[in-house]
Amino acid sequence: MSDSVWAPYACHPVDSKGRRYPEADAPTRNHFQRDRDRVIHSSAFRRLVYKTQVFVNHEGDLFRTRLTHSLEVAQLARSLARSLRLNEDLVEAIALAHDLGHTPFGHVGQRVLDDCLKALPAADFPNAADGFEHNWQSLRVVDVLEQKYPHHDGLNLCFETREGILKHCSSWRAQQLEAAEPQGVGLRFLVGQQPSLEAQLCNWADQVAYNAHDVDDGVRSGLLTLKQLRAVPWLDSLLSQIDQQHPALDDRRRLYALTRQMLSEGVYDVLNTTQMNLEQAGVDSPDAVRRWPVALVGFSSEMGKSMKHLKAFLFKNLYRHPQVVDTMAQAEEVMQGLFARCMDAPELVPQRFHAGVDLPRAVADYLAGMTDRFAIQEHHRLTGRRVFD
Repeated sequence: MSDSVWAPYACHPVDSKGRRYPEADAPTRNHFQRDRDRVIHSSAFRRLVYKTQVFVNHEGDLFRTRLTHSLEVAQLARSLARSLRLNEDLVEAIALAHDLGHTPFGHVGQRVLDDCLKALPAADFPNAADGFEHNWQSLRVVDVLEQKYPHHDGLNLCFETREGILKHCSSWRAQQLEAAEPQGVGLRFLVGQQPSLEAQLCNWADQVAYNAHDVDDGVRSGLLTLKQLRAVPWLDSLLSQIDQQHPALDDRRRLYALTRQMLSEGVYDVLNTTQMNLEQAGVDSPDAVRRWPVALVGFSSEMGKSMKHLKAFLFKNLYRHPQVVDTMAQAEEVMQGLFARCMDAPELVPQRFHAGVDLPRAVADYLAGMTDRFAIQEHHRLTGRRVFD
């Protein structure tokens, strides 16, 4: 998108708040394009292809991984950004990076690392009480753990990209970030400000994507049925429309049609709601967006209720399905075993993870970067136990 058609409240690369380490401008790419490219070429991004979204990687080739999910979020976010005249390059950089800190085995990996850290004796490991949170870990990945440059750690991304990656942050963690980087990405959580519209947009594109695609993967796996989905009023309405328009469709095409409609309605709801909010707010710059008391991107109240019902349904019928629970229990055993083994034998953790942090954080950083299959293989090598068939 050319500079002339960006909205006044879009983030302009020329006006970026900059990088932590100064760099010369690139001759052919703006700041946000460079950020996007750095994320794509990072090792953490490549590893997402073997990290769980809902189903562990070995359970099937057709199920989504963290990598395909990130690509889908980026596509939805870019489409929305173009319609809202926001900066597509920044949106894409944030979307592609938003899950870089995810552990193997999805949310169960995060929970295990959080529990393991917090269970350590505070007298011996006072910093372990910080626990583990994948969103903050994504920022650690791009700020510290990627080591590709001769003079600094991290990818040295722009403030605006890092701001978008850090979607959530507790006040005490924000205080830590602000102490290390005054006026940095932690400040807004302390003063109650919003992130850029591009950052807000990625957050909602993420929700649209994972709700629709978890439904798709759930039905494809056989753990959900189209009939079950009718318990969600929104999905029941969509399926009724599909059946009325195409009464002879087989279930495979009905599922495709449903997924497409879920994405379409979610995207257009965010678009229309956001346009209305922007008109009412009258913001005229990215800083005005940040100072606005509430987020300007979001669902309508009706769509918000529909998404809430859908999330409750998915939690009960998919995420807590006995087969998923059994698989996640195996994943929990792997992560707990690896954490305990690495704490007992610090030499198992590559030396680069030990720099500047205590042992528990080094172990957490190492384990969080593993793929599902590497974690399984390493657990078997270290314990002799083959947890997954």
